[in-house]
Amino acid sequence: MSALPRWFDRQFEFDFPLEQFPNLCVRLQGTPARLEEIVRGAAPVALVRKPDGKWSAQEHAGHLLDLESLWKQRVDDFLSGRDTLTAADLSNRKTDEARHNERPIDHILASFRAQRSQLVDHVQSVEPASVSRTMLHPRLKKPMRLVDHLYFAAEHDDHHLARIWELLHGK
Repeated sequence: MSALPRWFDRQFEFDFPLEQFPNLCVRLQGTPARLEEIVRGAAPVALVRKPDGKWSAQEHAGHLLDLESLWKQRVDDFLSGRDTLTAADLSNRKTDEARHNERPIDHILASFRAQRSQLVDHVQSVEPASVSRTMLHPRLKKPMRLVDHLYFAAEHDDHHLARIWELLHGK
């Protein structure tokens, strides 16, 4: 059993300064390297082990890749002038149907690194005024700035990195 709280049980307060924007870009850019470090040297059987029928470490890694399109769409939402951010598929159907355990982990890692690099490049090209623009997060029902969205994505990354670490270290 995981020591981590369930992701959907997490609460968020978005009250930190806008000046955290560069820090969050660096944090997001570093996720692929941290993921690669966590899975490096893990036996393939350990990567695809599904305790209690839940996601394997490799499926968690694939889930990070699967959400890159959502994170990018939400950045575009801030730029387009919408009122509400694009909703996530809370059932995670994309990850469940992707069959990540049948793919080489190196392909997942390389795809995630490429997609994340594109996301960070896109975010870094945003006009400063867009960083403070507020939109409603559809699940949390809270206003969120672009900088808050980046924090939310980074926290989501860390949640799954921690779960991968638990799975590969027998927790």
